[in-house]
Amino acid sequence: MGSLASERKVVGWAARDATGHLSPYTYTLRNTGPEDVVVKVLYCGICHTDIHQAKNHLGASKYPMVPGHEVVGEVVEVGPEVSKYGVGDVVGVGVIVGCCRECSPCKANVEQYCNKKIWSYNDVYTDGRPTQGGFASTMVVDQKFVVKIPAGLAPEQAAPLLCAGVTVYSPLKAFGLTAPGLRGGIVGLGGVGHMGVKVAKAMGHHVTVISSSSKKRAEAMDHLGADAYLVSTDAAAMAAAADSLDYIIDTVPVHHLLEPYLSLLRLDGKHVLLGVIGEPLSFVSPMVMLGRKAITGSFIGSIDETAEVLQFCVDKGLTSQIEVVKMGYVNEALERLERNDVRYRFVVDVAGSNVEEDAADAPSN
Repeated sequence: MGSLASERKVVGWAARDATGHLSPYTYTLRNTGPEDVVVKVLYCGICHTDIHQAKNHLGASKYPMVPGHEVVGEVVEVGPEVSKYGVGDVVGVGVIVGCCRECSPCKANVEQYCNKKIWSYNDVYTDGRPTQGGFASTMVVDQKFVVKIPAGLAPEQAAPLLCAGVTVYSPLKAFGLTAPGLRGGIVGLGGVGHMGVKVAKAMGHHVTVISSSSKKRAEAMDHLGADAYLVSTDAAAMAAAADSLDYIIDTVPVHHLLEPYLSLLRLDGKHVLLGVIGEPLSFVSPMVMLGRKAITGSFIGSIDETAEVLQFCVDKGLTSQIEVVKMGYVNEALERLERNDVRYRFVVDVAGSNVEEDAADAPSN
């Protein structure tokens, strides 16, 4: 066990206002508690939610804010009651770092649905301190919200699985959509969508990628292994594909029409919303009534499911497709992500960056 340290100062890259521009920020971590794990951050993925939060798209951002919730790091210290991890372990930290542990979701080990969950950043911890994320050198996290990265999975590859990977794995498992032979659709071919294709294919599903144009056809079919590609603006093709899918995983994080996709579902088909959208979606009720179809949602995944998807990816030989960048490039990476200019996930090499000196190399906004 590493020796317990007092409060320590660390440097992260924080947004100060709704411009979302990140720059070095020094702050103090809490003392290491009895069940806490101190993690030296190695890599951190960049999620579209980081943009939403940094730019206050959801109206609840608090600054200064250090984003990042796809964190992989090395344990450098553990509290005296930590039993799951030891110094030197490579671990992951995802979207939440706290919950009440008493409500029905917590007791059912789906703590991501706890109404008192604590986000890994842009939230307040039980001690009253603001939580800060993985675009930083170090984090302190309760052992309950840490997962071990299994052997055979590179740490930079593991980072996107802590959000994007488990976000598609969880609803497939929860809604009984894991049997081979199912036919699924993936809407949106970004960080979450590309993992949706890979996970569904590994489960033995026939996978159709659905997009608003044909420009990603080669990527979807030749590189990711999708079985079919459907352009949602092609009325004839959409009509021909009606009643053909058992489920749709909808990863689009902006407002869009649902009705064109609902027509693709078979009887009892499910349209699962995964994108964070800050305005109402609409549809006419016969679209679901006449096929007993369901529009539902799913939010990340539990800690148990996160461990499962990591091992699933090792067992199936799955990797995420990533572009590794240094911290000094993070603002440009966020801009590129916002215009969908990445295949398919940025991962920040935090340990390989000097979070203080990289400020001199950061692109100006």
